[in-house]
Amino acid sequence: MTVSNNLRESIMRLRTILASGVATLALSFAAQAQTLVYCSEGSPEGFDPALFTAGTTFDASSHTVYNQLVEFKTGTTEVVPGLAESYEVSDDGLTVTFKLRPGVKFHSNDQFTPTRDFNADDVVFSFDRQRLDDHPFHNASSGSWEYFESMSMPTLISSVEKIDDLTVAFNLSRPEAPFLANMAMDFASILSAEYADAMAAAGTPEMLNQAPIGTGPFTFQAYQKDAVIRFLRNDNYWSDPAKVETLVFAITPDASVRYQKLQAGECHIMPYPAPADVQAMKDNPDLNVMEQEGLNVGYLAYNAKVAPFDNRNVRKALNMAIDKQAIIDVVFQGSGQIAKNPIPPTMWSYNNAIEDDPYDPEAAKAALEAEGVTDLNMKIWAMPVQRPYNPNARRMAELMQEDFAQVGVNVEIVSYEWGEYLDRSKAEDRDGAVLLGWTGDNGDPDNFLGVLLGCDGVGSANRAQWCNEEFDGLLTKARQLSDQAERTKLYEQAQVIFKDQAPWATIAHSVVFMPMRKEVEGYVVHPLGGHIFDDVSLAE
Repeated sequence: MTVSNNLRESIMRLRTILASGVATLALSFAAQAQTLVYCSEGSPEGFDPALFTAGTTFDASSHTVYNQLVEFKTGTTEVVPGLAESYEVSDDGLTVTFKLRPGVKFHSNDQFTPTRDFNADDVVFSFDRQRLDDHPFHNASSGSWEYFESMSMPTLISSVEKIDDLTVAFNLSRPEAPFLANMAMDFASILSAEYADAMAAAGTPEMLNQAPIGTGPFTFQAYQKDAVIRFLRNDNYWSDPAKVETLVFAITPDASVRYQKLQAGECHIMPYPAPADVQAMKDNPDLNVMEQEGLNVGYLAYNAKVAPFDNRNVRKALNMAIDKQAIIDVVFQGSGQIAKNPIPPTMWSYNNAIEDDPYDPEAAKAALEAEGVTDLNMKIWAMPVQRPYNPNARRMAELMQEDFAQVGVNVEIVSYEWGEYLDRSKAEDRDGAVLLGWTGDNGDPDNFLGVLLGCDGVGSANRAQWCNEEFDGLLTKARQLSDQAERTKLYEQAQVIFKDQAPWATIAHSVVFMPMRKEVEGYVVHPLGGHIFDDVSLAE
């Protein structure tokens, strides 16, 4: 027995040494090959960014695989050339002409090898599939064109016209001040028309959403659902190539597990830390924590089409029942501020003169009774993932549940998988108020007010299902003006209407924290919420 035990111990030691050697070799190879591991907070809904709205999806698609005609300089809201080298707006504002960049190569995969460079056909395809109901790819996937429709693009864009291979014109039905910034958004990513034709011919049009082909800094390699996404550097990229050879998204929904992986060196960067962990992260000499005031808002959207939430007075009463300071203290732990408007205070046109709904449970209960609302049962939907505007939706929902109980309202908390949550919450007959939020896409107030609260967004991005003609008219007028001061006046008026009608309970604006290991170089916190890795490298 002694000999057998010694032998067993020797074998175990040998296995340990071999395992250690393999691990060391793997780490050495990763260092040489510059593999960057990003512990993402959730799984993408798909890989065709025009079909979805979640930042989780954009990180894995539009920020890695694709480009847009114009783009935002990382770390700013400045619009810079992308796949278009230049653009020109006609004097009447009704035609925007883009001169395209020559020699841009599309990626390839096992199913497709491009025979030509990027050209105007790809631009026409990428937008016509969204705007034309009879386009062959309009209904090719299970998603919806939520951004495109919520931003009134179907009525704005009259046609997308190919002038020649390297020139394309967007003909508009009206002037649109935010149009160029909108063209830098994720939904405006350019796909390959040739790839689409090949997949249609093969009877697999869904491959555009499952095996993406773009022109971006990384090529898509593989996706294991809810586990990992792998990308390789695009060595044929038209701009400066990415610094790392391999990019891995390690999908890790739990913030504490992401933190453990970061400490262990299993990932280099993680988003959305638990607020309670931030100080410990800052104290860790192996980590670097970047922070920036977020261009965001978190909210509870009622369903204004379903009684009794179709009653403005009921919505106002419920707003008075919410102890927002307690939410800031418990959920955000000092990393947020109470929101009174649907746009963040760092955004131009923010109306600081507006007074927030007071926290007054007694007045809330009396207001509900005055409307004949007693023994109300309602649902609050809690997100299953952390977002910059809501680090713990379940805990926030529990605090609201306690608040509403004080005014005689019984709350049931429900949740779904992230993709299903986003899809179900769009329904116009949705049962319950939904916790969601928004990080700005382009630095323009219309991106909050129009997309999230405009009439065209009902049934999609407008989760409150609220359509107010006076509010919508102000937004339409503001879009057609080029003078920012005049636009500001209209947006300030719109915020007054919003606050009076209360389709949301505005909850918080947050500070965004980005923890990473000390060896990470070149990462920039992007004000529009995206996680972008083109210029990131690892110190030797």
